[in-house]
Amino acid sequence: MSGYLIGVDAGNTVVKAALFDLLGNTLAVASRDSVSFQPAPGCVERRPDDLWQAAAGAIHDCLAKAGIDAAQVRAVGAAGHGNGLYLMDREGRGLLGIQSMDSRAVLLAAQLAQRHGDEIHRRAQSRPWAAMTPVLLSWIAAERPDILAQTGSVLLCKDVIVHGLTGRVGSDVSDLSGCGLLAMPALEYDDGLLDLYGIRALRGVLPEPAQSHDVVGHVTADAAALSGLKAGTPVVAGLFDVLASTLGAGTTKAGEASIVAGSWSINQVFATALPENPRAILASVLGRDVWVSCEASPTSAANLEWFVKNHLAEEAKATGEAPFALCNRLAAQSDPQGELPCFHPYLYAGPVPGARGGFNNIGSWHTRADMVRALYEGVAFGHRAHFEILDPDRTITQATLSGGGAKSPLWAQIFADTLQMRLRLSDCEETGARGAAMAAALGAGIFPDYDTAAAEMAAFTTELVPDPEAGAILDRRYARWCAYGDALGPVWAQQ
Repeated sequence: MSGYLIGVDAGNTVVKAALFDLLGNTLAVASRDSVSFQPAPGCVERRPDDLWQAAAGAIHDCLAKAGIDAAQVRAVGAAGHGNGLYLMDREGRGLLGIQSMDSRAVLLAAQLAQRHGDEIHRRAQSRPWAAMTPVLLSWIAAERPDILAQTGSVLLCKDVIVHGLTGRVGSDVSDLSGCGLLAMPALEYDDGLLDLYGIRALRGVLPEPAQSHDVVGHVTADAAALSGLKAGTPVVAGLFDVLASTLGAGTTKAGEASIVAGSWSINQVFATALPENPRAILASVLGRDVWVSCEASPTSAANLEWFVKNHLAEEAKATGEAPFALCNRLAAQSDPQGELPCFHPYLYAGPVPGARGGFNNIGSWHTRADMVRALYEGVAFGHRAHFEILDPDRTITQATLSGGGAKSPLWAQIFADTLQMRLRLSDCEETGARGAAMAAALGAGIFPDYDTAAAEMAAFTTELVPDPEAGAILDRRYARWCAYGDALGPVWAQQ
């Protein structure tokens, strides 16, 4: 087989396009910033048309960097951040883009959770939260009827890119289930569920779902001129980005698990059926019969980025050492068997309203090295807390690890020891884009299913084995971490 695949991965700030061969090797990557703005406190927006322009530019730059004939691209897939809300007018022009970091609807989300949270969780396997798509849509209906009156269609992040490429207005089941809009496991709109959100009257503007790997259109002449793609290239419906990252890292089968230690802590378990008593914050689906329960929060590697920016960047710049290499060098100097500080990774959000990040148990003898090591451990503890919801009996013994945490051998080993799991590390830095490209490969008929695509396109650089002795030490520190969190709960609640 010959040819190439394009995967686009749209986060909250950057849109990346990557070119892959049919063995999953990354041949070129390009990115464009997608500018966000905050028109009011708690509001985080970007213009849908700007998102499409950034994606088209990234694809154009990627093809130029690779120097290939665009006619050799077999298919295109896109992934994008889940939830949020992107509204298009009746002519298909961008109207409003609300990102998943937005918190304008926090009060409404709390009210919905109190009134209908259990029933929504039972029907959709998702819990209401501020940037959840149906919560935002309910907020728009109540607070901005002027915008709602102009709305022709509701899209999610990656759908804006698919629309730009093909003109298609629609979404896919992985994204729509991940934002709580579909009844599970039927994967259908349900009037009773929409009533719980108060948006039944808006059924007509909701996007029609497709399978992630379905070809839903082809690159138009206008899109070809902007992106450098060949007109007529097939485009698939695409994926929820957390699922794309998991797929791109090689996780496809029931019984497997995935950890993405990026800006968000993403923790997913794959099963043949949804749990009868749902526990996770949301659920999604890969294909037609692999169900994915997900626990997520913005409590992972973004904490290290903050620490580097505010405490190590100037030193790294002065010495010429890469900032994250400096972090790893410092953390390696800390005694893992000593008494370390305790870090809660809640700089952006926590497990309860008002929770904030911070160090506890600091003594005069502690060094910067101890602080960095404590941060590494605190982030890993946050992932473990999510897995205690997903897998309370600790039956899962193996997972894939991707994201920033996987790039540090020391941090990756801390994850393995904390979770007491064998961790397989992906060979690819752009797992979200590769997952989108793998869906495109199915749509193009290159592979018959996701298992085959993963076997052919997703390799692993190494496998980490947990150390039981290190795990026992981390168990004790995790218990202390939990105790501090419990004790601080009443203080956080006052905020």
